Amino acid sequence: MNLPVRELQIGEAESWEMERNLWNDRYVNAVMHANGRNVPVRVRFRGGHTREYPKRSYEVVRQGQSFHYNAEFDDPSMIRNALSFRFFEGLGVPSPRTKHVRLFLNGEPLGVYLEIEGVERAFFRRRGIGYSSLFYAVNNNADFGLRNPETNRLKHTLLSGYEHRFGGDAEKARLKAFIKGFNEKSGTGLTAFLKSKLDVENYLRWLAGAVLTGNYDGFEQNYALYRHKKTGKFRIIPWDYEGTWGRNCYGQLVSSGLVDVMGYNHLTRKVLEQKANRARYKAILSSALKGPFNENLIMPNVRSMISKLSPYIREDTLRRWSYSEFLGEGDVIRQYIRERRRLIASALRKM
Repeated sequence: MNLPVRELQIGEAESWEMERNLWNDRYVNAVMHANGRNVPVRVRFRGGHTREYPKRSYEVVRQGQSFHYNAEFDDPSMIRNALSFRFFEGLGVPSPRTKHVRLFLNGEPLGVYLEIEGVERAFFRRRGIGYSSLFYAVNNNADFGLRNPETNRLKHTLLSGYEHRFGGDAEKARLKAFIKGFNEKSGTGLTAFLKSKLDVENYLRWLAGAVLTGNYDGFEQNYALYRHKKTGKFRIIPWDYEGTWGRNCYGQLVSSGLVDVMGYNHLTRKVLEQKANRARYKAILSSALKGPFNENLIMPNVRSMISKLSPYIREDTLRRWSYSEFLGEGDVIRQYIRERRRLIASALRKM
């Protein structure tokens, strides 16, 4: 099966503007050929340290929808984000859709990219989810704490780790009140507060997904937070799961035990202080070991994706990793699943 093709046409002046302002997130006008049509789009570079890589990532807004084109430069498998989001869906956590594509820029092939659905208005509309606000967790100040994790001083604003996407000032005030509220409460007061302000089931399922996939960077940033319109409760969505399944966000092999089974961040600690929440979390993890976090269920997807990408990866000259390393990634992921299952099972017996 051939990979879909996306062709970006960016003018000389616009290309120069992007290069000149590598870090400013400013969009330029362009044209994308996709699905047999030329469509006017806006495009910018995206990512953190990856902007200085030889193979860069892009965000494209076409017809009012945002799509991220990730080079996945640090992931030798090219599939960790896609595999993770599919896994989260199996846990019942709405996650971005993904598609591997071949990307061209002004007629020149850039190689294989992962097209990721942006978490914005169309994401919720497509799933029939009502929302009142949306925030992106963009740095480690989004750890749900009151103090800056680097200086231990009180944060100048409790929203310092977030990019506010939708919802007015009242929604920003609600998120600040939520963070302040659960940090200052305990016991029955905390239980009642969390029950009224947080979709605890959604949070525990997201927590299980982050813990099982081993995303060390996913607890204090790299998530989206929205307030559900009907219930008025905050819910969470995963984002940026390249550093998972046995590798970190720089592509380095890491221990299968790197991520604690109880997860991280201040909200996680407060949620798991509650006996009922700990019991429910244990049940979700136990169910995942019997169901979706299973080598027999995950590895067919891994093999299918690697097989589909293989002929295109071989020709992708801009990649950091060799073709032989790509072919060996199925074994890395399988070994991670086996080791992680044993670690989680052992932890569950002690919970």
